[in-house]
Amino acid sequence: MAGGGLSKDRSEWLPSSSGFYVPVKALSPIFRAKFKEQMDKAGLLGQIDPKVWKTGWVVNSQAVGNGAASLKYLAPYVFKVAISNSRIINVVNRIVTFKYRKHGSNRYRSMALDVLEFIRRFLQHVLPSGFMKVRHFGFMSSSASISVNTIRSLILKQNGMPPEPEEKPKLPVGPHCPDCGAKLVFLKSIIPLRWSLCDSG
Repeated sequence: MAGGGLSKDRSEWLPSSSGFYVPVKALSPIFRAKFKEQMDKAGLLGQIDPKVWKTGWVVNSQAVGNGAASLKYLAPYVFKVAISNSRIINVVNRIVTFKYRKHGSNRYRSMALDVLEFIRRFLQHVLPSGFMKVRHFGFMSSSASISVNTIRSLILKQNGMPPEPEEKPKLPVGPHCPDCGAKLVFLKSIIPLRWSLCDSG
């Protein structure tokens, strides 16, 4: 999530404070209600224990301060599988032995699980059909009517800094197509035939 948003007229960037984004106590019941609504639309509400909707839900949202820290935290979840083949040590008599590391430790440990329990844990990391690991909403969406570069300019303007100059596309060295800018590949030259006056008689 971005640390802020655009004003209604989209002429100004409204940043969140450095240590606060949204009130999680207010967000939790809203998230629960929206989730319940979607379950009802999907026809799955009757399969869920009614106690679930009376229990307090926990929705965590906190400012991280630096996008690099967020990227480092999320990258393993977004781009890696639940477990790689190299971490599976052995599979014998329906027992899967694999190695793992505890959070904050570089030392590998081993664990042995029944094959069905191993599969159950593995499938918890598999997204349901139709879901994506990375989803882009708002101005991050490909269908957004305002570009990220425009938002960057608004942020710079708000901080009293001149907007970054737009980078002109670099043309390839040598001859290139005047329409698309692609580099032209030389195939051959055709020299036109020239008639000499003295050969004409």
